[in-house]
Amino acid sequence: MTHHNPGTLYVVATPIGNLDDLSPRAARVLAEVSRIAAEDTRHSARLLAHLGVSTPMLSLHEHNEARRVDTLDAYLEAGESIALISDAGTPLICDPGFVLVRELRVRGRHVVALPGPCAFVTALSGAGLPTDRFTFCGFLPAKPGPRRQALEQWQTREETLVFYESPHRIVHTLEALRDQMPERSVVLARELTKTFETFLQGTPEALLVQLTEDPNQARGEFVVMVAGAPPVTQSEHQNIGADALMKVLLDEGVGVKQGAAIVARILGGRKQEWYARLQAIKTEH
Repeated sequence: MTHHNPGTLYVVATPIGNLDDLSPRAARVLAEVSRIAAEDTRHSARLLAHLGVSTPMLSLHEHNEARRVDTLDAYLEAGESIALISDAGTPLICDPGFVLVRELRVRGRHVVALPGPCAFVTALSGAGLPTDRFTFCGFLPAKPGPRRQALEQWQTREETLVFYESPHRIVHTLEALRDQMPERSVVLARELTKTFETFLQGTPEALLVQLTEDPNQARGEFVVMVAGAPPVTQSEHQNIGADALMKVLLDEGVGVKQGAAIVARILGGRKQEWYARLQAIKTEH
């Protein structure tokens, strides 16, 4: 029996709109591997048809990924190479693949990532907001309460914030931003690399007006980029020391839990940490 060298898993970024954005290397890998693991095989069939590639596909999505690991590992063991693709852009970025890549690396398999299209990187490079530091936050929660909490958590961050949003939730997200960060500059990028690619910039309120006046602007997947919070200057903090504030709250009979929430709102930071400090001050009293 001849022993094969194990195969390689290639993680391949695919176009987010314009099919010309597929690199020659990616096209070659998709043609040469034994199998392609795709998030949606029907969707990816169009890309393969465009390339004239007939590599067999199997599905790998959030519901079957954990079950697929052993199957794909067996193919690699038998010497077959596999390409992992998602519906668009870079796999694992708000797409399936993390479980597979982590597991295969643990098992010592060879994993090669091919760079290529990624919606949030494309959006940032064309938006004109600071890019020296940014946080990619993926999709905001769908429900209003958790969405508000998530934005509260990001409110004091000084770097550019980047979110993905779907067309049917973009208005809700802009309303939430208007309520919490009304003054911020926001850039919406949609239909990236496609015919109707658009960048819109303004306050959340101004963008809501634009989307209401021209409902076509609410179509397509969005990248939402929010300018960071203005840096907190030292002078703003000198007026009040954290310990002094906490002592006053305790003297006024405010409970530790409520006190922690108040201090976190005024000075930023995590409620749990303020809670612990308040508890310590209370026991010293």
